[in-house]
Amino acid sequence: RATQYTCMLLSYLIEHKADKEKLVMKLKQLESSMSSGRKMFRLGNMVHALVAARRTTQLPDVVPRVCLTASNLTRALYFVCDAVLWLKSVGLQPDVDKPKWRNWATKCYYFSLLMNLARDWYEISWRLEQAVQEEKTKENSFWDKHNQELNCVKCDGLHVFFLLLFQILKRHPPLLLDLVKNLCDLSGPLDTLGIYKTNPGVIGFCGILSSLVGILTLASPHLKLKQ
Repeated sequence: RATQYTCMLLSYLIEHKADKEKLVMKLKQLESSMSSGRKMFRLGNMVHALVAARRTTQLPDVVPRVCLTASNLTRALYFVCDAVLWLKSVGLQPDVDKPKWRNWATKCYYFSLLMNLARDWYEISWRLEQAVQEEKTKENSFWDKHNQELNCVKCDGLHVFFLLLFQILKRHPPLLLDLVKNLCDLSGPLDTLGIYKTNPGVIGFCGILSSLVGILTLASPHLKLKQ
């Protein structure tokens, strides 16, 4: 995935240079090969998404339960559409309507990301509420230590909100990484669905950043946001 988006970004950056046509062509071919390879590697992910959906239905908190279950179910549908597109790309199902299935896949992926972001916002919001209560009662040592800094900030509620948000994300790296990854992944479907048009350079950069976050959470599982 990181290789695919790196090729996308590099080809976008050098495509207008006169002496780089062959390199751009090779990068785009490599990007296409990586995309096809990823579709094949994802053939078993539908089962994984369904198992994850079954597991998240047992979460005690209703908001994460609904958001994560909906995310996993729509992600499973995305993998179904992705598998159909893979069958089309290898010639096993040549009659498949590629634009229609790609549109369905993008919509499923988009909705899955929105559910993940809703879960992230829920995690942030209750931590914000907790932090405000801790600041008022002065019972938490973290807020005692930063009390002088907060008192020195002569600003309106919005600035206080962003200050608290910064402190919360700083204290909870898994939540920060999950939020960054979901926001970066959102660039692709937003562009494909025409909701917010960007360019391959932006999508490539966001894809690389998202992939690096994914690699980091695999290498250090304690940085992955727990369900």
